[in-house]
Amino acid sequence: MTIPVVSVSAPHQAPAAGASLNQWLEFIEKLHDKPIDMGLERMQTMIARMGIKFECPVVTVAGTNGKGSTCAVMERIWREAGFRTAMHTSPHLIRFNERALLNGEEVSDEALIAAFGEVESARGGMTLSYFEYTGLAVLKLFQNAHPDVVILEIGLGGRLDAMNAVDPDVSIVAAIGIDHTAFLGNTREAIALEKAHIYRLGRPAICSDPNPPSTLVGYAAEIGAKLLLINRDFSVTEHPDGSFQFRMGDLSWQLPRPALKGENQYRNAAGALAAIVSLLNRLPVTEAAAAAGLTEVRITARFEEITTQPCTTLLDVGHNPQAAGVLAENLHASRKPGEKTLAVFGMLEDKDRAQVVRLTAPEIDRWFIAGLPGPRGGSAEALKTKMLEGGVGERAIESFPAIADALYAARLFAEDEPAAPVRIIIFGSFVTVGEALEVFAKEGLRR
Repeated sequence: MTIPVVSVSAPHQAPAAGASLNQWLEFIEKLHDKPIDMGLERMQTMIARMGIKFECPVVTVAGTNGKGSTCAVMERIWREAGFRTAMHTSPHLIRFNERALLNGEEVSDEALIAAFGEVESARGGMTLSYFEYTGLAVLKLFQNAHPDVVILEIGLGGRLDAMNAVDPDVSIVAAIGIDHTAFLGNTREAIALEKAHIYRLGRPAICSDPNPPSTLVGYAAEIGAKLLLINRDFSVTEHPDGSFQFRMGDLSWQLPRPALKGENQYRNAAGALAAIVSLLNRLPVTEAAAAAGLTEVRITARFEEITTQPCTTLLDVGHNPQAAGVLAENLHASRKPGEKTLAVFGMLEDKDRAQVVRLTAPEIDRWFIAGLPGPRGGSAEALKTKMLEGGVGERAIESFPAIADALYAARLFAEDEPAAPVRIIIFGSFVTVGEALEVFAKEGLRR
């Protein structure tokens, strides 16, 4: 059920001239009484008021996992082909600016503040959620930049997500798993149906999940979308050296191993390539540009190696059972003989912590855990209880006040293990990785 337009004046004053980006974000956070308020009517009303529209192709990407990687691959390939790109993703890890990229570069504080001012001028007394307000600003900023292609990552679900108020030319649903059950349902079928609502009549509707639920397939047929399924309408064949062949219709490209690590990245690349091929008549891309994009693409914390000092240290934002299963596979496939794996781990309390631990525990030898800040963060003690439920032995767990402390302890432990190779995996939440990145930034390791 959608939410009716709310037009009650908000009691908060907009920031004065000269206010910083952080001051604007604090104002936006307090503007609406709900951090998440699903519905499209406020967005549709505001998009009309602000005159937001795009002459270029728009691609929308949903999925429980794989959204960010899929977006990053498309963006980099189109940039390699010479096109001007605009990409919105969420959440951010350290800076809000990470959510809005123009030609691969974060937009400036000044550009965001100006766009927030445009939203404020247009909204009148309408209350907007954080995601609606910031999303409108990013959309207006993108419109003013006149890109050749716009890429929009869905934040939550699909049907009632704010970004679904923009009609896409191509839509992608990546991997479908169980997450955000309070909003989307507690089965893959229910969740897939929510995500399938980003599909549009007569337009390419891509699914890169190899096991698409019948609800997604049925909805695409019901609305007359052009459904394109992995392993039916497009495919990837991996070669022993990591390169792969992408096929779609009469097209066949031989492509290099994706720069993004993990077997799941072949499926993510397949979905991205299917969208690129679907738009070849408007955005011509060569096989060489696709190869260059796959080689050069970067995205933070998707099984990413950030340093080798004092040992190989990996970041992964996986925070639900499906992502945990993929992480476990990647850890297993990349483990050296005799290597110990240390986990720096923190997870929000409304996530399925016991199941995530259950799936990853066989690949982890020792855990360095901490609670996370905020109302959803939870304590280290509560997290430890869930870990014990997930089958981890109490002696394998050490608790710390913050992720920075847990990371420091894991690195000390690694330095004291000269007899065997050791690596560290930092995972469990965007918040966990963000706090670790703050530590690495102080050491000059942030790219």
